[in-house]
Amino acid sequence: MLIGQVTDVTSTPLALVIVITLFVAILCGIWNGLLVSRGNIQPMVATLVLMVAGRGIAQLITDGQIITVYYSPFFFIGAGYLLGLPFPVFIVAVVFLFAWLMTRRTAIGLFIESVGTNARSSFYSGVSEKNIKLLAYVFCAICAGIAGLIISSNVKSADANNVGLGLELDAILAVVIGGTLMSGGRFSLMASIIGALVIQSMTTTMYAVGVPAMAAQAVKALVVLVVILLYSEQFRSGVGKLFVRKGAKA
Repeated sequence: MLIGQVTDVTSTPLALVIVITLFVAILCGIWNGLLVSRGNIQPMVATLVLMVAGRGIAQLITDGQIITVYYSPFFFIGAGYLLGLPFPVFIVAVVFLFAWLMTRRTAIGLFIESVGTNARSSFYSGVSEKNIKLLAYVFCAICAGIAGLIISSNVKSADANNVGLGLELDAILAVVIGGTLMSGGRFSLMASIIGALVIQSMTTTMYAVGVPAMAAQAVKALVVLVVILLYSEQFRSGVGKLFVRKGAKA
């Protein structure tokens, strides 16, 4: 923090910062995974509780202040370029490759889809659905930790109040657009990547045409609602019956 003069400065090695960040992320993933798999708490409730509590704990640790970073190598994570491309692209490529190998070249991907489709049937088939859920939450937490490093590096600070605010909506919408049902089951990593690109393109376009930030969130929420309705069998059935009735009257 810089107020007139340097009053509080730490010189933690970058490697240690990355390790601690990912370690804390793993702990958060384990906590969420245990609440859902062992405590039978609704996933949305468990994750929202930790999101609010984690943001509050971070505010307490930082005393409500924005911690500014002055270390240039750290900036390279989110704003650097390698071979003419942004460095985060390479990070995403590595994470994507690891996820693809884990889910498409091992039985883990089949187990995840099986538990997502029907956890009870998976249990009676000999799959440890609790451990599969725990593994999924831990991996998602690691991805969240990496994303946090990229965002913090990009803004050159640690802002516990604003960084990542509202990104959970983008994550949900990207996966849903990618074809994954809200109830779980079969998924496509590449389609999720495309969904994320669509969301980012939509966000950039809205900002470019002058849509306010809060209005952009409302538009995204509306898109989420529309996509969820399109995936709902009851909604599609009701719309189909409505068109049949109109056709019969005509």
